[in-house]
Amino acid sequence: MPSAMIALNKAHYPVTALGPGRRIGLWLQGCALACPGCVSQDTWMFTADRMLPLPLLMAWCRDVAQNGLDGVTLSGGEPFAQPDALLALLQAFHDWRAASGLNFDLLCYSGLPWLHLQTEFAPILALLDALIPEPFHAHQPTRLIWRGSANQPLIPLSALGEERYAPYQHREVERRPMQIVVDAEQIWGIGIPGPGDLEDLEQHCAERGVHLGDASWRG
Repeated sequence: MPSAMIALNKAHYPVTALGPGRRIGLWLQGCALACPGCVSQDTWMFTADRMLPLPLLMAWCRDVAQNGLDGVTLSGGEPFAQPDALLALLQAFHDWRAASGLNFDLLCYSGLPWLHLQTEFAPILALLDALIPEPFHAHQPTRLIWRGSANQPLIPLSALGEERYAPYQHREVERRPMQIVVDAEQIWGIGIPGPGDLEDLEQHCAERGVHLGDASWRG
């Protein structure tokens, strides 16, 4: 089991809006890209209180996976901003997958260009089943499922990735899937909102007497 630490913003199960099936969603902390229009600005800054031992995270993943697991989605933040920890995490998932016989896939988002990732992070890409790279461009809206802007491809990277994701590479949806999660302190969304979706959510909340304070899409 890797003994490394990883900067983690949040983890959730089940995630059904960022890849096929019932998934573990991990949002890594830290991103220097600062794409205009990013809805996850709360994940940008590295902070010490977000550091978590990988064995603890993997123990949580094993526990929730008892209810069934189709995949793991890694987002952020920018996962490749902590390459050593990302590599250790992916290797831990591979070891678990091999030992358990579970057939879950590993999907990762990145705001970095595909060519840069191929050049700088080939060992990490070798451990992924699928990747959605490229910076978010708010001026290029798209109906492509699981994508934030039209410049972002869905790239299978393994035989399992080809099997799971090839059917979705060019699939468009009228409205991209979203989940809303409510806990004791906050409301947060899982998925990739379309243009105006968050403003509509805020308006609907206000009409019902719920006024949102700090919002991740406003910094």
